[in-house]
Amino acid sequence: MIRSEETRRRAVSVLWMLGITGAYYAAGRIGLLRPVSVEGSVVTPLWPPTGIALAALLWLGLRAWPAIAAGALLSVATLSGSLAPPGAAIALGNTLAPVCACLALRAVGFRQELDRLRDGVALVFLGAMGGMLISSAVGAVTLLLTGDLDRSHFWPVWSAWWAGDAMGVLTVTPLLLVLRRARWPRLGDRWLEASALAVVATGITLLATRGTLSMLYLVFPVLVCAALRFQLAGSAPCALLMSVMAIVAGADGVGPFAGHSVLEVMLNLSVLNGCIALTGLLLAAVTTEQHNIRRETELACEELAALVEELAPRPDTRGLPDGPEGPPPARG
Repeated sequence: MIRSEETRRRAVSVLWMLGITGAYYAAGRIGLLRPVSVEGSVVTPLWPPTGIALAALLWLGLRAWPAIAAGALLSVATLSGSLAPPGAAIALGNTLAPVCACLALRAVGFRQELDRLRDGVALVFLGAMGGMLISSAVGAVTLLLTGDLDRSHFWPVWSAWWAGDAMGVLTVTPLLLVLRRARWPRLGDRWLEASALAVVATGITLLATRGTLSMLYLVFPVLVCAALRFQLAGSAPCALLMSVMAIVAGADGVGPFAGHSVLEVMLNLSVLNGCIALTGLLLAAVTTEQHNIRRETELACEELAALVEELAPRPDTRGLPDGPEGPPPARG
């Protein structure tokens, strides 16, 4: 029995590792559907594998790093056509970045529920902006040392690399953390409101990213509504939808991105996607925290009322008349 239990656990662990590797590689292929060439180097405005890697480390712990390394190696080998030492160095940077981000989040007591403002801030500044400095630095320095990147183009490539990795964490990791807590739908769920929100978000984003007028700001009221009504379960999918549709429009050079250079499009996409991710994530975290505080306050009030009722002095009925008119008169 013990041996079979150990075998089952090992089989489940192997399946998890294979699933993470496959998801990382598939996400990398999706991210490369809209590549952008910055100073001769291929980068993406959104690199989803970083979000998958960080979510896997938060779920399973550091034992998930071999699967992430395997996925990074496969992605680099597919992109370059071979796995040379420079490609292995880039894969190493792509593995170290989420590992260091996970360690930093653990050090500050990060909770995967993202139900506190401090958790949202930690994910933004430690998980995305801070942790992804490693992968972008390793990648840009590797290209510089191999001669594939000119020294004068180092900072544009580094910043584009960093922005793509950071956006992957900000948009994909919260969605995966929400999906982990997903459950079967119930009759009382607000499916009609959620469906209407999805339709409105898609239509508004299409208008904002492909319209002839510059109206990118239209996405924010919808995002705010999603965060207030559904918290992270609403803001995370909306943020990902808006970011992806903006990237597609930017790569196609349509709407407000028409007539701009590649660097200008990358800058606009980075600022837009960053604002979308920050607004949705932080507002959802604040709303969830306020709801939790209200529930805890109501529960504490109920417990206090029950305690007061239990400790309140009860009227003493000893020595009181037996009836409303007093004791019956004595009969002689």
